[in-house]
Amino acid sequence: MAAMMIGFAANAVAGDADSLYAKDLLKTGTVAPDFTLRAPDGSRHALSQFKGSYVLLDFWASWCPDCRKDMPRVKALHEKYGQKVKFVGISFDDKMENWTKYLKDNSLNWLQLSELKRMREAVISKTYGVKWIPSMTLIGPDGKVILSTVMIEKMEQKLGEINF
Repeated sequence: MAAMMIGFAANAVAGDADSLYAKDLLKTGTVAPDFTLRAPDGSRHALSQFKGSYVLLDFWASWCPDCRKDMPRVKALHEKYGQKVKFVGISFDDKMENWTKYLKDNSLNWLQLSELKRMREAVISKTYGVKWIPSMTLIGPDGKVILSTVMIEKMEQKLGEINF
């Protein structure tokens, strides 16, 4: 019985990590809460400034191994859809120098925001139900969540399905 349960858990992680890690993310159809966060240059940006656009929120941190692993695929999504979707990185780095070094070293040239707090302390993580990173939320022009996931494969698929 124990072996069967371990096997089930392994399949859940391998097959659909959302069943374990995305349970608390905003659900499809939910109106995405507005927020205002700071960019590395000190400017402040709000979700509401993108009203009427598709917005992809990418929750990540430079210290997160899975985030670093997925970042080339996020960059590829930005290259493919960046003219049609506003990409907004939301970092859970708590040290400005770590955050900005990673941005520069990896040429992340879309809007990046942060509270400079770890995930468990950040207001944005509570607001969006982020308990695992990387996580992504796609918001439609109507301001409602289209998809929240911890699986970049699902975001790639969803973006490919949208007729921009």
